[in-house]
Amino acid sequence: MAQKPSIPKGTRDFSPEEMMRRTYIFDTIKSVFRLFGYAPLETPSMENLSTLLGKYGDEGDKLLFKILNSGDYGAKLSEEELRQASKISEKGLRYDLTVPFARYVVQHQNEIVFPFKRYQIQPVWRADRPQKGRYREFYQCDVDVIGSKSLLSEVELVDIVARVFAKLGISVTLKMNNRKILFGIAESIGHADKMIDITVAIDKLDKIGLDNVKAELRERGIDDEAIAKLQPILELSGTNDEKLNKLGEVIGASETGMLGIEEMRTIFSNVEALGIALTPELDLSLARGLNYYTGAIFEVKANDFAIGSISGGGRYDDLTGIFGMPGMSGVGISFGADRIYDVMLGLNLFPEELACSTKVLFTNLGDAEQMASLRLIGQLRDNGVAAEIYPDQGKMKKQMEYANRRAIPYVVIIGSEELAAGEATLKDMRSGEQRKVSFAELPTLIE
Repeated sequence: MAQKPSIPKGTRDFSPEEMMRRTYIFDTIKSVFRLFGYAPLETPSMENLSTLLGKYGDEGDKLLFKILNSGDYGAKLSEEELRQASKISEKGLRYDLTVPFARYVVQHQNEIVFPFKRYQIQPVWRADRPQKGRYREFYQCDVDVIGSKSLLSEVELVDIVARVFAKLGISVTLKMNNRKILFGIAESIGHADKMIDITVAIDKLDKIGLDNVKAELRERGIDDEAIAKLQPILELSGTNDEKLNKLGEVIGASETGMLGIEEMRTIFSNVEALGIALTPELDLSLARGLNYYTGAIFEVKANDFAIGSISGGGRYDDLTGIFGMPGMSGVGISFGADRIYDVMLGLNLFPEELACSTKVLFTNLGDAEQMASLRLIGQLRDNGVAAEIYPDQGKMKKQMEYANRRAIPYVVIIGSEELAAGEATLKDMRSGEQRKVSFAELPTLIE
């Protein structure tokens, strides 16, 4: 009995049509990264388990795909040794691009020129339970600069976000916050130890309203006096400047908090002064991986399509410390290729020509006609036009159906009459129009 073909749960095949769209997204994003001087980097699909374990928390460790040692390694081990996972598995598939990046920076620190600007677009793997929108294999698209504390890097990332989504045609909102501000809020109301609890509650303001947020804060051990101090922050509105001014009045006693406010003022004023085409919005409910980030944080949402964030990131002050190289500050942002794909598909933003890999199909109606077609195809390819011939001689109807099913926009017909006259019939498959053109002019008519 023949085996039924299948792929592992949580993985996907991408058809040629899907790959052309995905490549378009990646190429667009890369072209913007390169404008800002970021260079490409790739790291291996697998890393030593010692590199990966303990970097993502207990839950993350459980989601690592571990790789059995290769060859007949297992055959040489006793049953007792086989029970010890570390003996049979020393490597794992990478969980994200950030930890491998940190490992690379420390390992190659003597070769790297700092600040180091890199982008990385590669697949990552997580042994998660597959469900809609969550896969075991998916691509991450990261851009980072490491080795500088300058806020110009944050301003540059705002510009990158603006340019990427303008090129892709997606209208977006960029929300920003600062980890120092969040700490300042918690510190100012006397609950510096409950920063995460406070932020989780604030994050629900839009969904459950002010009264319910207050109730949740009480449940999390925040007293009424502290909630009263927090209320002006929960009710903040106005421009970024107005929000920062009001915020300063409430958390002015927190040195860390005020530093966060000054950082955001600098970023916002530079973005405005440079005329960057996207104005970030200060959103105090934005938290993003609190334990990981130390400064400004970013999140991008599509305005015209209901989906989670399509890009996010922030400043981290000690990415490389886990590998014994402390104090190396960096900032980065990741673009969610799968979600961006869904938005563009839903809003019909992909260029029409991506639907076809071939621009011109030549029919195949005989040996002499075939040779004439192949010569013309060579000229079209020299001009950068994707062209091919139907490989088998056969009925015209079958060849035309093939062109339709492949969504090929032009068909060139060279039959015995055309061959004798040194001309071809050029048919536009979208409009149905067709006309006779000479062999000499044909390669110049299609771009």
